[in-house]
Amino acid sequence: MHGGRVDVHSVVGQGSEFTVRLPAMLSPAPSQPTARPAMAKPASHMLRVLVVDDNVDTAESLVLLVKLLGHNVRMAHDGLVALQTAIDYRPNVVLLDIGLPGLTGYEVASRIREQASLNGILLVAVTGYGQESDRLLALQAGFDHHLVKPIDFEKVRQILAAASADDVMGTPQVVS
Repeated sequence: MHGGRVDVHSVVGQGSEFTVRLPAMLSPAPSQPTARPAMAKPASHMLRVLVVDDNVDTAESLVLLVKLLGHNVRMAHDGLVALQTAIDYRPNVVLLDIGLPGLTGYEVASRIREQASLNGILLVAVTGYGQESDRLLALQAGFDHHLVKPIDFEKVRQILAAASADDVMGTPQVVS
C-alpha cells in the first residue's frame, strides 16, 4: 500500500533476517494541496458496526480501520457472544468471521436472520473460506457479501459507504 517491500533471508540453524523497506515521504511543496487518504473520509451517516473474529489481533485491526471511517464499532470473539451482542447492540452491519468457537459464523448469520428485531442488518462474511461452495453456504445462511481473507479493506470501505448511504439494505448478493 505504501510502495515498500519486505525481504527475508534465512539459513538453517542460524536464524532469519527480515528487512522492511518503506519509502521516505518528502514534505509537499507549499503550493501543493495534501490529499486525504480514501479511508479517512468521514462516513455520510455513522453506522453501528459489529466486528466478529476469534483472532483478537485481526478483530482489533478491523475495528481500528472501521473507526477511522467514522463508525461506531463493537467487537466479539465467539459465536455466542456475537449473537448476544447483535441482539443488544442492534448493529447496521456485522463483519463476521465464519470459523468461530461456540457457534460458527454461518449459525450466527442464520440466527440473526431469524430475529425480527434484527431485520435489515447487512451481514458480511470475512473469512478464510473462499471456495464456491463456501460462498453458496454464506448466501444460504443469510450473508449479503462474502470477503476472503486477507480482505481488501477498500471493499469493506465501499460496502460501509453504500450501507451508510442506505443503498445496500435490499436483496442479498454474495460478492468476493
